[in-house]
Amino acid sequence: MKSEQRDSKTRGPSSRRDFLWNAGGGLGGVALLHLLGCDGALADLPLPSAEFNGGLHHRAKVKRVIQLFMNGGVSQMDTFDYKPELIKRHGEKVDFGIKAAATSVPGNVMKCPFEWKQHGQTGRWVTSVLPHMAGCVDDLAFLMAMQSKTNVHGPGSYMQNTGFLTPGFPCLGAWMSYGLGRLTDDLPAFVVLPDSRGLPYNNGGNFSSGFLPVAHQGTVIRPTAPVPISDLFPPADAKFITGQSEADGLDLLNSLNREHLRTNPGDTRLEARIASYELAAKMQVSAPVVLDLSRESQETHALYGTAEKHCGDFARNCLTARRMIERGVRFVQVWSGMGGPKGNWDNHTDIPNELPFIANSVDQPIAALIKDLKSRGLFEDTLLIWTTEFGRMPFTQGSTGRDHNGGTFLTWLAGAGIKAGTVYGESDEFSYKAAVDGTWCYDLHATILQLLGIDHQRLTFRHNGIDRRLTDVHGEVIEEILA
Repeated sequence: MKSEQRDSKTRGPSSRRDFLWNAGGGLGGVALLHLLGCDGALADLPLPSAEFNGGLHHRAKVKRVIQLFMNGGVSQMDTFDYKPELIKRHGEKVDFGIKAAATSVPGNVMKCPFEWKQHGQTGRWVTSVLPHMAGCVDDLAFLMAMQSKTNVHGPGSYMQNTGFLTPGFPCLGAWMSYGLGRLTDDLPAFVVLPDSRGLPYNNGGNFSSGFLPVAHQGTVIRPTAPVPISDLFPPADAKFITGQSEADGLDLLNSLNREHLRTNPGDTRLEARIASYELAAKMQVSAPVVLDLSRESQETHALYGTAEKHCGDFARNCLTARRMIERGVRFVQVWSGMGGPKGNWDNHTDIPNELPFIANSVDQPIAALIKDLKSRGLFEDTLLIWTTEFGRMPFTQGSTGRDHNGGTFLTWLAGAGIKAGTVYGESDEFSYKAAVDGTWCYDLHATILQLLGIDHQRLTFRHNGIDRRLTDVHGEVIEEILA
């Protein structure tokens, strides 16, 4: 499927993006763009609305996706990648052929400071920092030899989300929204739930629509904030705004748009703008319902740990993600860790103390999400993804920290279309580089799109004379992990 981006010189005095923000920004702007995009007003061709039973290019196995992104670079050899050689060679100086890592000079080899155990029927090795997820390993398919072209956070996050090292390219969620359309008229197709403490590296660049119509960018919602969605309702002190005044304002806008349409026949964007306000009105009803976690049972809250100090915020985000996909949101991205050197997975200084903190904040909620999706039958059409931007080094930074490593890291998938309990790829004996069946973001993205009923080579967008796609000129579907 292709769409040609219009040249800016043909648009007139005001761009479509200018119209959005002049009309009011915030959630109203996002809602406006979303509906404009779904009505085809932001592209030259109407967007598809593929149903789950068809898919865009072939039958789909997945209807919706939840992605759990661990911001900062998870240490693979301290979580899921068991390496006896690190234990054996602990404290030794090993020549890895480099004089410097991303931010440090290589130190001595460091073993994992946590206890390893095998779990489940598959016997997967997991450390003691993830006891809850360890109980779910038989439901997961591991990619043990993921690779990145960089060991810098910004480019690494861009690559894992968009397939490119630089900003300006659409992310996975945007491509999904563009290719498949929305499942409901009441909520956006693509929602982002950031860490309650702040946005990740690159801020909103990780969930940008890039050169795709802006309608497909991620809508940021903060379930744990006092105001989860900006500008959904008038401010409390704006007593002059009433239901009647809002209706009158919409009538005025409608009449102005109709008059402009009369003098500019054939401009379908105006018809879409008239309809766009319907989505914002619907979200005033639907969003408070989906964000109201008091509707969940005490047993569900206890399962996720929403009342626990160490994991409550992430737990509420995970529970909200489940409620969203139940109500028709196609792609929900849940982030753990904000940008910065502390409080995320970027454990440069002290693996024994820094890693348990962040791992403890996500372990119970993620395991609960897996169990909850399974118990509700949602694994039949929902894909769950856990990933990060790169891994960490087998040698020390300082005394007990680890530096960035793009040579190998891991991702796991679970749910619809996934062969549970499988493992694909292997790192070397030190977990320094991918050694067997290395995979890239391109392969991961191609596999996800395949499950959604999309051929990654055929989902394109014409931009600057190039048929762009999520996987660029790369990507192979990882058949070995597919059911």
